[in-house]
Amino acid sequence: MPDDIIIDMPTDLRSGAHSFEVDFDPAPQAKGLAALTIDIPSSNKFPRPERCSPPRWKTPEFIFYYVVAAVILPIMVWVPIRLSSPSHVNYPFYDHKLSSGWLFGREVDNSDSQYRAFRNNIPALSFLVCIFLAIQSIYTRFALRSISHSLTHRLYLIPFLISFAILFLFGLHGASTLKIIFILTANYYIGKSLGHSRAGPLLTWIFNAAVLFFNEKNAGYRFATIHPSLGVLDAFEGIYPRWHVSFNITMLRLVSFNMDYYWACSSRNIPNSDSALSEKQRANTAHSLEHYSYKNYLAYVLYPPLYIAGPIITFNNFMWQLRRPTEFPTRAILNYFIRFLVCLFTMEFILHYIYVIAIKDAKAWRGDTPMEISMIGFWNLLIVWLKLLIPWRFFRLWALAGGIDPPENMVRCMVNNYSALGFWRSWHRSYNLWIVRYIYIPLGGTKNLAVTTVFVFSFVALWHDLSFRLLAWGWLVSLFILPELLASYLFPPSKHGEKPWYRHVCAMGAILNILMMISANLVGFVIGTDGMLYMVNQITGSWEGLRFLIGACCCIFVGVQFMFEYREEEMRRGIYRRC
Repeated sequence: MPDDIIIDMPTDLRSGAHSFEVDFDPAPQAKGLAALTIDIPSSNKFPRPERCSPPRWKTPEFIFYYVVAAVILPIMVWVPIRLSSPSHVNYPFYDHKLSSGWLFGREVDNSDSQYRAFRNNIPALSFLVCIFLAIQSIYTRFALRSISHSLTHRLYLIPFLISFAILFLFGLHGASTLKIIFILTANYYIGKSLGHSRAGPLLTWIFNAAVLFFNEKNAGYRFATIHPSLGVLDAFEGIYPRWHVSFNITMLRLVSFNMDYYWACSSRNIPNSDSALSEKQRANTAHSLEHYSYKNYLAYVLYPPLYIAGPIITFNNFMWQLRRPTEFPTRAILNYFIRFLVCLFTMEFILHYIYVIAIKDAKAWRGDTPMEISMIGFWNLLIVWLKLLIPWRFFRLWALAGGIDPPENMVRCMVNNYSALGFWRSWHRSYNLWIVRYIYIPLGGTKNLAVTTVFVFSFVALWHDLSFRLLAWGWLVSLFILPELLASYLFPPSKHGEKPWYRHVCAMGAILNILMMISANLVGFVIGTDGMLYMVNQITGSWEGLRFLIGACCCIFVGVQFMFEYREEEMRRGIYRRC
């Protein structure tokens, strides 16, 4: 998988510093396998183990695991390729969804509308990035000449960022930009006028929830519904008229500004020194109140590199990076660019040889074996992971080149997860950090774990889409986390971790975790509840299906042992995290 080769974010892009909170030993720099996970964030609240187990990579146990992997992994690749062959009996049911490709004369499965919108516009987006960076560079030169070469901040960029953002929005959404500015302004005055009282956060949440609901219900509104004379504005739609579809990302920034301002009004934690702040400190440390201005608010909410899809950055973090900027080495950005390209071309290869999206959409699985049906589901999930990772890395790369370092969204490969809690910490990480700061902790966190977990995943589901399918996904995820919490309570590593059987019992529990995570995500993002019921019936409704399920569990057991040892290798090299 590309992201266990490109597994995580680059180094902090700062010489000698680490913005991601990773606990390092004063040991030599990690090399070999563990070097793939340097600078990965840690949300761990427990002390790291005093000692780690000796490496098992060369033991007879793991030699057996290598043999299993060498047999199973090629089969997992060959099965969907065979299902995607023009000679397959089900090919005529989905070939109409394929498009002309560019690799080795193959057609391409470009049928996923979400990824297609990004893939088809990569040249235009790349041109836009070049224009943005070129104008920002020219603006910076003239600004420094007219002000002072000794400036230690980049606040002079605010007028440029606002101007470029407004032009960008008019090109993207046309006259609907006026609707966006109106909503932004209303939210700003709610936050500023009520920032000193508890009514501020309450009204902020009510207002933004109502905006999302009415955006969805009215499909972004039309000017003609306000007054017939305004109908002429509806003709100017821009390149992407469905502004309300991506507004849920903007809504997170609106809440972030108002909540950060609310906490700043009562905060005494405002540093006076010029010492560098970590990523967590930038998010949690308030500014003096004059920095919560309308112009700074617009620059943050409409920041072009992150406007369309994120990653999500808090207002406090954004402003600290303008007030206390650091230089990003060109080599580090180029390395990240290469990693992005590897991910992009991996996705291209998959879409040209594995047509599981089209098969899923056309339900062209008649007569397929349980093994084949499960691989359709598995590879659909892998493509979902890649189709999110690639745009997020593109826009983060743009932000890094522009001088802003947002969180990395995907910090582990999808197939390198055995914990439901760890999975959600490493999937859409910037959103996870936002949830923790603005929902999970204010609701009580671990003090009300069951209630906050259900509320959080219900919010996440409805935030993605106001549909029962996503709500069912949120409830399933909440339910499936409970066994892991219960097992952690009954079999704590502090009590049983040294026992030889403990690792294997944990691996069996991880099998259940993985099967539940696959089921929940297939329901929420791939085939829905009806498709999932069909898949479960096909796998469990016959002896052949049950044999496959038992074999699959054995293979997952082997994979989990690799994951466990990989985490151990990270800790041996001085890296510790809970995901």
